Formats: sequence, structure tokens, C-alpha cells
Amino acid sequence: MEKTKVRGFHLRFGSHDLVEPLIEFIHHVLVPQGINYLFLECNTSFVFKKHPEITEGTLTRQDAKVIADVCRKHNIRLIPLFQCLGHQGWGGKRNSILTAYPQFDETPEISLDAVWPEIFCRSWCPEHPDIHQLVYDLMDEIIEAFDADGFHVGMDEVFEMVNPNCPRCRGKDRAKLFANVVNDLHHHLVGTHNVEMFMWGDRLNDSERFGYNEWEGDTFGTHDAIDHIPKDIVITDWHYDKLPAYPSIGNFISKGFTVIPACWYKTDAAVDLLEQGIQQAQEREKLKNMLQVCSLLRGITGIELHSKK
Repeated sequence: MEKTKVRGFHLRFGSHDLVEPLIEFIHHVLVPQGINYLFLECNTSFVFKKHPEITEGTLTRQDAKVIADVCRKHNIRLIPLFQCLGHQGWGGKRNSILTAYPQFDETPEISLDAVWPEIFCRSWCPEHPDIHQLVYDLMDEIIEAFDADGFHVGMDEVFEMVNPNCPRCRGKDRAKLFANVVNDLHHHLVGTHNVEMFMWGDRLNDSERFGYNEWEGDTFGTHDAIDHIPKDIVITDWHYDKLPAYPSIGNFISKGFTVIPACWYKTDAAVDLLEQGIQQAQEREKLKNMLQVCSLLRGITGIELHSKK
């Protein structure tokens, strides 16, 4: 994949009725702003043919083709995003995967009504023998529908791992389990489909070492996985607020990864993140690992797209 500067935009989307407003948004907002990467997080909102029991949205295969064609026309690379391992619901509530297959739930003993801090969001069990093929089936449909040459697997904010009540995971090393999931996904996406793999970087950041909080970094042992996953994965390293430093960017670069510094809506924090990232790349004489990157606006869920119906 040829390296180029990236102006990225991340949007959760899964509605057939809002396809037309999304296209208008692409035409009138993303294109004028020079956006050339669109990370479209559809998750289980896609209308799946092989596993209709998973569908909890209305985004069809034809919708995906229309959106992809519009993006291609404007030289916007469309990267579908499907949350893996974590973010399988919010709070105690299960998403459609864990609702249809509760045996995949890593923490089934937690109440469906539970809220933070008892639970942030559920995870699937990384050691369940049947989860991987299901997820691959879902990914395959999304890749085919969007004719995608890249795929973002999420993997951020994973807190529910190695549940002492899980007969498969208890007592195991979190970093090894996390790396195993990443490597399995990489084998399927890159090895089988020859698409570029993207993932969020927070669970690979050592919070104690870098001074990050529990959201932007790992506090319970997954960060060691960074040395056991392929270096051709593009890391989207997100930081919302302006910090004294963002040492994880330099760490990813030094280890051979290409990095996308991912910001939110705070302009001063976004500019600082990008400038410090470029400086860290220059100091390591690996600016090519940042040249693919300009910025990625992450976490946009409040964009109001209204149907004309």
C-alpha cells in the first residue's frame, strides 16, 4: 500500500434510511475538508445474509456498494470498522452477537442491568472455539459488500478478560490472549483476504510507563502483546485531551508500526498530538511511518444525519 498523508474521519453508521444524508455529508463536508480516509463503523448494524440473527441495523449490501462508489469517486479510501473482542454492548447490555450466542460472553454472571464501574462493556471469550468462525463470516460479508482493501478491527477499551469464572480463560496471561486474538484476525484479514489491518492502540500502551489513564492505556497486562503481533498492522493511537506528551506514538514507530494519531473534537489537543507525533517520527528518522498519517477524527457519534422522509 502506497504511503500518503491521511486526513481520516471515523463515523459509526448502520442505517439504510440515512444513506442519502451520509452521501450529502460526504459531498458537502468530507470532500471540501480534504478527507481521504473514512472509517465507517458498522459493527452488527449490517444486514447479514449468512447470520441474520446477528443483524441489529438496516445497512444493506446495496447501501454499502453505493457508499463505497461515492467514496471511490472522491478518492476517499473507505475502511469498514467492526468492533472485536470488546465493546460487545454497553454496560451490562449485550449486543446482538452475545444475545444470539450467550455462550460467547466472557462475563455471563454480570447482570444485564449492570453499569459502570461494575462493567464498562462486555467482551466475547477469546478462547471460545466457535467465536472465531462466526466473526470471520461477518467480516467476510462486510469486506465483500464494501469491496474493501482495508479493515479496522477495533480492539479498544477491552477490560473484560481472563474472568476467574471462565473455564477457558481463568489464570491465563492477558497479553498472550490479546495477542492471540490480534494474530488470528491478522491471519484471516491479511493472510486470507490480503486487506490491510487497522486497530486502536490503547490496549498496547503501558499506562504506568507512559502516564496514561486506564482508557488511553492498559493497566492490567495486555500491553506486552505489542511485541507479539505483526508490524504491518496500522495502529490508530487515540488521545482525546491535550497531554504533556504522547510517548506511545514514538514507541509504536520505534517498534516498526505505522501510526495514525487519532484525535477527537478538541482542536488544540488534536494539533498538539499531530505535531508531537511528527516530531517523534523525525527524531527516530522514521517519518515514513508518520507520513501516512495526518489525522484521524475518532469517536464521532453525534453527527446528526436526518432522513428526508
